[in-house]
Formats: sequence, C-alpha cells, structure tokens
Amino acid sequence: MSQYWSDLAASLTPYVPGEQPKDRKYVKLNTNENPYPPSPRVLEAIRGAVNADLRLYPDPTCGDLIRTIAEYYGVTPEQVFVGNGSDEILAFSFAAFFNPGGEPILFPDITYSFYKVYAGLYGIPYRTVPLDDEFRVPLEALSGPNGGVIVPNPNAPTARYVETDSFRDVLTRNASKVVILDEAYIDFGGRSAIGLVKDYPNLLVIQTLSKSRSLAGLRIGFAVGHPDLIEGLNRVKNSFNSYTIDRLALAGAIAAFGDQAYFEETTRRVVATRERTAASLREMGFRVVDSAANFLFISHPDRQASVLFGELRQRGVLVRYFNQPRIDNYLRVSIGTDEEMDVFLRAVRDILNG
Repeated sequence: MSQYWSDLAASLTPYVPGEQPKDRKYVKLNTNENPYPPSPRVLEAIRGAVNADLRLYPDPTCGDLIRTIAEYYGVTPEQVFVGNGSDEILAFSFAAFFNPGGEPILFPDITYSFYKVYAGLYGIPYRTVPLDDEFRVPLEALSGPNGGVIVPNPNAPTARYVETDSFRDVLTRNASKVVILDEAYIDFGGRSAIGLVKDYPNLLVIQTLSKSRSLAGLRIGFAVGHPDLIEGLNRVKNSFNSYTIDRLALAGAIAAFGDQAYFEETTRRVVATRERTAASLREMGFRVVDSAANFLFISHPDRQASVLFGELRQRGVLVRYFNQPRIDNYLRVSIGTDEEMDVFLRAVRDILNG
C-alpha cells in the first residue's frame, strides 16, 4: 500500500478482468467476446471517420448515435444515454441513483462482480440476495426496504434468464427506487425490458455493443429509461467528462445499428454453436446451466473445476474460473466459432479420458 494513496484508494478491492495473455496462442473462451468480427459497415464507417476532424472534440451530446438508438428501439432521444461501455454507465448509475450511507441496494449473491466494486467506490451499502439451488433469481426477495435494485438479465456468470414480464412486480414494489436491468447478453436469447420503460419511470435498462455487436474494443454502451433518469446520468457524466465517446466510436456504433442482417446472422450462429456445445457437454456428464447468453456455466461431478481449468489452459484453451463460494466448482465458457468449440470439446474429452 502506497503512502500516497487516499483512504478510499487503500480501501478498494478492484474488479479483476479476464486474463489477456500474450505468451502463446490460445483458444480464448474466457471473456465473453463475440467470435465474429464487426459488420463490414462498421469498419468502413470507422475508416471514413479517420480524417482531419480528429483534431476536433467529438459531439459531447452524442446526438446522432442517440437518435439512432432511439429510432431502433422505438423510444425518444430524451430516453437514451450513451457511455464509454456499459461499465461506465453502471458506474454513473451508482453515483446518480444510489445513496452513500442510505438503505442498502439489492443484487444477487452470484452476479457481475463489478457491482460490489462500485458500491465500495461510492460508499454505498448493499445486501446480496441468494440465488436458489438452480441459480435462479428469487424475484420475491427483491423488495422491502432498500436503496435500489440491480439485476443482470441474463445473469452473469450463470447465464440464467428471467422472462421480462416477471420484473413488473419487482418494479411496482420498488416504485420509489431505481431498478436497473443490466442486459449485456440479452440479444442471445432473451427479450429486452426496454418495452417496459414506458410503464415504469423507475426502470433503467443498460446494454452494450461489446457482445452481440462485436464491438468490445470500441467501448460503447447505452441506457434507456425515463427522461428524469437520463438527466441524472448526464449530470454525473458532465461532472466527470463531457467527451466520453470519441469520433471513431460514434461512427462505428451508428453503423452497427444500420446492419441488422449481419447482427441477426452472427447472433444466430453464436446461439446455434452454444446449443450444440451444451448438448455435447451434457453427453460427457457435465451439468450445464440453461443459457440465454453467449457463454455456458458448467460443472462436472468427477472433475474439480479448478483442476479442469488448469488442464485446459495447458492445452491452449482459456476459460474462466471463479474461486468464490457456491460456484468454485463451475467454469464459465464463452462461445467461440464452431472450430474453436471443437478444439475445446476435444480437449475436454482428452482430459476426462486421461
């Protein structure tokens, strides 16, 4: 610990991202990236944006992108916020809607680990709601005195999906609090809750272009909610950095929404590969949690996940292992191309038969 750190910096336990090793070539199934490249229209738009205008600041309002997203989802521009990846929007949301020293916010006990990090950063108390034995979110527990609610749907790392309309009761019972639905993986098998925004002014839906749009390297996220919530996000953003989205990212993101056929084809391919891989793993004796995401959550009765993780790594296949209570015998496996998943399945068979 440095003597120069503030008390806050010294108290933090930062988020640990999936490893990005460079010591050898791996089949990389550990960070939920899309295995397919961005739409050719995206690359063309970015190349077109590489010009003398890079000397100028980008549009701080992100007006063209916001209008594109609003039209795509059938909402008004006043209901849309964009940020530098959905993680930034989550960080802004914790600052905009949850109070330090107030009632605890609620989120699942097994979920995206950045929620605890943001709560620590802002001094926001929280209470985790235990998933059931099938890793389902007990929606009835997301009520009572609280400072707000946040749930990923589908959940991470479990991949479980909750039908969108099931959240109506949660939204009604928490009418005076903000309920955030984090939909990073919604395009791989779920139905977005954006359609509920018109009925619930306390609902904020956050999505990302990192997964289904193949733009993890571009860093674009967006939120849809009541204009009052969007104004709250803008107040935080403009107290931190008004120019969060650069010109190249704006151009690429707009183009991504303009190629619906490519988006539908690549997501369809990911889902088909996911289902084929899940079936093969079940044949090998794995427990595979039902997935609506671009990854699988798996466990084998005869092989410790930590050991399987290491043996896969030795064979050049990276997956994600979480050394945490309740899930320390599970692996999260991102869906790659069919060829990559064949390599993964062969490696698994080799390990089980060894």
